[in-house]
Amino acid sequence: MTTSPARPVGRSSPSKRGAFAWVGAFTGFYPAQAEEFGHLDPVTRFLYAARSVILVISAQSALMAGLLAATDRRFEVLPFILVLLGYVVLHAISNLSNDYFGYRRGHDTDDSPRRRYTLHPIASGAVTPRLLAVGLVVLGVLALAIAGYFVALRGWPAVWLAVTGFVLLYAYDAAPRALKELGLGEVAAFVVWGPLMIAGGYYVITGRWSAEAFAASVPPGLGVMSILVGKHIDQRGFDREHHQRTLPVMVGERTARLLNQGAVAGMYVASAVAVAVGALSPFVGLILLAAPRAVRALHIMARPAPAGPPVGYVGWPLWYHRACLVHNRAFGWLYIGGLALGAVFPHVHA
Repeated sequence: MTTSPARPVGRSSPSKRGAFAWVGAFTGFYPAQAEEFGHLDPVTRFLYAARSVILVISAQSALMAGLLAATDRRFEVLPFILVLLGYVVLHAISNLSNDYFGYRRGHDTDDSPRRRYTLHPIASGAVTPRLLAVGLVVLGVLALAIAGYFVALRGWPAVWLAVTGFVLLYAYDAAPRALKELGLGEVAAFVVWGPLMIAGGYYVITGRWSAEAFAASVPPGLGVMSILVGKHIDQRGFDREHHQRTLPVMVGERTARLLNQGAVAGMYVASAVAVAVGALSPFVGLILLAAPRAVRALHIMARPAPAGPPVGYVGWPLWYHRACLVHNRAFGWLYIGGLALGAVFPHVHA
């Protein structure tokens, strides 16, 4: 692996400002060098600092919850909009706090993988502490306001959902003994982006619990977990040297790769089971169009990573992470497409 960051391709031009640049922060890749932030306005710089391109994962979870509610003819517009906004806000807070605490604890050093595949907003000085603090305060106030709305609307169950989300957000990387240092961060990712966001989102949108929504939350939760496990396999050597006991550090690289293969394959198995028991529409079979990317991810995880990046590779030193991320993006949108068809034709059963 090389020590200099690869220059991502496909991002928006750093000369753009305003709304177009904001959209680019959600759809492109991260600027890899500090000087590439210089021509961006403060809002765009903050969006890149929050790793907004990854926030689509949380938006997908909100869409899944909303489509499940629409299938049951219990969809409510305002709760759905606030779920979508709230999930993206909380994910942004998580990304920013991850960088903040990683830097403060000395994990995000110059030779760390985090500093090599994209720019670290704090360590590079591209985002000032004041801008970061103001952004976090604004996001925090917004998150609390949304939580307050749902508590007023749904009562105590919404309180427990909000508390659970806050505890997991804090425990993942801000707690003195963070979950990601105890081999539990990957499991927490499954819980958050699966049952908590999708089944919990269904509840706050509709006002009722649903076993079907819980079953529907398992495949996407496994997908997000696979992304994080892949990333931690890529960073295993560095994490081990810095006493961060992620799951791949605890079980070893080969076992972690086998577990992650199980997570990727499990996305399809769990989907098939959910269709078979009537929890999901057979239209979810659209996910089979993502199978080639799943096969590629399984093939990549079947063997050790190469010593260096292939020509033109973007995102090095992330290797397993990228394969899982590319697969999960396709799977997520196809899953959403299947749920959307199921909402339009709710009487079609397997």
